[in-house]
Amino acid sequence: MTWVESLQKAINYMEEHLLDEISIDSIAKQANFSAFHFQRTFSILTDISVGEYLRRRRLTLAAHELNRENTKIIDIAYKYGYDTPEAFSKAFRRQHGITPSEARKYAGRLKSYNRLVIQVSVKGAEPMQYKIVEREAFQIVGIKREFSCINQQNQIDIPKMWDKVNGDGTDDLLFRLNDGLIEGVLGVCVDKSSEVIDYWIGTTYEGDVPDGLVALTIPESKWAVFEVHGPMPDAMPKVWKQIFSEWFPSSGYKHAGIPELEVYSEEDPSSPDLYSEIWIPVK
Repeated sequence: MTWVESLQKAINYMEEHLLDEISIDSIAKQANFSAFHFQRTFSILTDISVGEYLRRRRLTLAAHELNRENTKIIDIAYKYGYDTPEAFSKAFRRQHGITPSEARKYAGRLKSYNRLVIQVSVKGAEPMQYKIVEREAFQIVGIKREFSCINQQNQIDIPKMWDKVNGDGTDDLLFRLNDGLIEGVLGVCVDKSSEVIDYWIGTTYEGDVPDGLVALTIPESKWAVFEVHGPMPDAMPKVWKQIFSEWFPSSGYKHAGIPELEVYSEEDPSSPDLYSEIWIPVK
């Protein structure tokens, strides 16, 4: 099964179980991904979380039913996973801009979020500069924090962690410790469960772990190393999207299932000539 087919199978599974309580683990299993990797891939491709996609689709179907059927609003609320009519009405209004009662009377416009279909991009996209390298297992040292992935809270908290590291001198220490195996400071996500990750800010370093830091071993792997050119924070997400929407579907490679690496240099992060890298483990 190809990469695109795997993702589409998971999306089809979500669509077939929109009226059920389904877990991210059961969805990711359809694509043969870890829960974390599936959520990350999905959000990069669509700019929304899995939970938000399910919510939008359920409220879209609820709006269709309000327009077509005479089912009581309270019964529609329960059908689409809301415990009370009040909770349903609040969520419905947030998405559509009108209440369920107004939708039934055709008093306003509705937003329809349609079923996703994953396709390979065949347009003339910008070229991607990358190389394939092999690395034996190596050690990074640095600091780590645990973050929740619920409602994409990690995307809010991780930048705050970087702000602290950049402000308290930890980044300067890591640049000094770097042994040159991968030049720069690394950002590394390690999934622990469907809801929690460990995020590391570290650098490659062999030897005894310095005081105040902890160590992580990155397993042996083949890596696709992508060049990232441009200022933060926009340049990195742009290349991530290209990797998952263009490169993976057409490359023949699959994700190897170990942590990915973002590599940052000592250059000014606002510089238009800033050079960074994304390392993707592949097989």
